[in-house]
Amino acid sequence: MVKIDSLAPEFEADAFVNNEIRKVKLSDYKGKWVVLFFYPADFTFVCPTELGDVADYYAQLQSMNVEVMSVSTDTAFVHKAWHDNSETIKKIKYPMVADPTASICKQYGTYIEGEGISLRGTFIINPEGVLVAYELHSNNIGRNTQELIRKLQAAQYVAEHGDEVCPMNWKPGDKTLKPGLDLVGKI
Repeated sequence: MVKIDSLAPEFEADAFVNNEIRKVKLSDYKGKWVVLFFYPADFTFVCPTELGDVADYYAQLQSMNVEVMSVSTDTAFVHKAWHDNSETIKKIKYPMVADPTASICKQYGTYIEGEGISLRGTFIINPEGVLVAYELHSNNIGRNTQELIRKLQAAQYVAEHGDEVCPMNWKPGDKTLKPGLDLVGKI
C-alpha cells in the first residue's frame, strides 16, 4: 500500500498516447511532477467528464512541469476505441495507461475486488518519485481539476520553500505560514 512521503510504486504498462500504444514506466517521468489519475472504466458516465476536464487543463499542467497519466483496468485497445468514438476523449494528449491485470490499481490501493475496476484516485508524485498527496473517491463523485492544480501549486511551493506551509484554501500569492511556537493558539 502507498504511503505519503515514500517512494511511489514503480510500474511499467502499455498506454495509449498520441494515437499509438507504447510502454510507459513511472520512472520515465523522474524530474517531473506526476499525477496518476485512476478511474473506473472507459465508455462510462462520470469518467469522460473528468478525463476531458483534465485534458482541457493539460497544457497548463505541462507548463507547471507536471505529467498526467490516467489509469483504468481497460486495455490500451479499449482506450483507443474510446478515443476514436468520443469527442471528449479525443482531446486527451496525456498517456492513458492500461492496467487489465489490476496490478497498478492494487499497488496504489484503488482496486475494487469483485468488480474488477478502480476507485477514483488521484496521486501526486514529486520529481524525486515521492508520493506527496493522494485522495480516493467513491465512483459516484467526480473530481475537480482546478482543485488538483491548486494542490499541485501548494506542493510545488512547499517543495521550494521548505520552511513554509500552505494553509487551507491557499493559492499562489496568498500568505503562507512559518511553523513555530509563536503561532500556537493564535490561528
